[in-house]
Amino acid sequence: MAAAAVLPRILLVDDDRELTSMVSEYLSRESFEIEVVHDGDAALARLATPGQAAPDLVILDVMLPGCSGLDVLRVLRTRESPPPVLMLTARGDDVDRIVGLELGADDYLSKPFNPRELVARMRAVLRRVSDRGLPHEPLLLGTLRLDPARHRVTQDGRAVELTGAEFRVLEVLIRAAGRIVSREQLTEQALGRRLELYDRSIDTHISNLRRKLRLGSAAQLEIRGIRGAGYLLTPPEEVVS
Repeated sequence: MAAAAVLPRILLVDDDRELTSMVSEYLSRESFEIEVVHDGDAALARLATPGQAAPDLVILDVMLPGCSGLDVLRVLRTRESPPPVLMLTARGDDVDRIVGLELGADDYLSKPFNPRELVARMRAVLRRVSDRGLPHEPLLLGTLRLDPARHRVTQDGRAVELTGAEFRVLEVLIRAAGRIVSREQLTEQALGRRLELYDRSIDTHISNLRRKLRLGSAAQLEIRGIRGAGYLLTPPEEVVS
């Protein structure tokens, strides 16, 4: 007898009980295993429970009673091997969206949302995390080393802590080093979705990469913004001192 398929485990964190009931029912039909908690403290307690299987993805509302979604995200990013996080934000609330991305959210979705779009974004995040389609040999560029198999980045031998989305953006840029990559291509290849109007997620991730990698200085690397075209990661020999 064939073994039963293992369903992706999803932790849904939202204080809107009507919404969580509706979303849970929809996701169950889409072959996800759903667990629901209704506040940030309960989410952190669940994620810290010894012996309990970690979720494959956390869907996390920003606005929660007590410990907010952003507070939960801050705590998660201090832990080793945190699960990917898809943030739910109020429509048009750019501040929460940008802060969430800066703290390490893998993607975001504005409320109210279409359940089909939620599922599409969830599967895109899970597909990126599994990362089965790309070669896993380490990528080297100057003093920068990116190891896809270990999900690790070092610079001059110094470990650099990147979020999942930042890691994938950097990987796309390194693989295309010396060539311009459009914002559309970065969004599709690194974030797994199409670029939307007024979507500045890629720009936020690029800003974080420049800061964390100290690009343009001792790294002898630079991520250049090319107006109307995209971004270019320059190999060491192309950086003008």
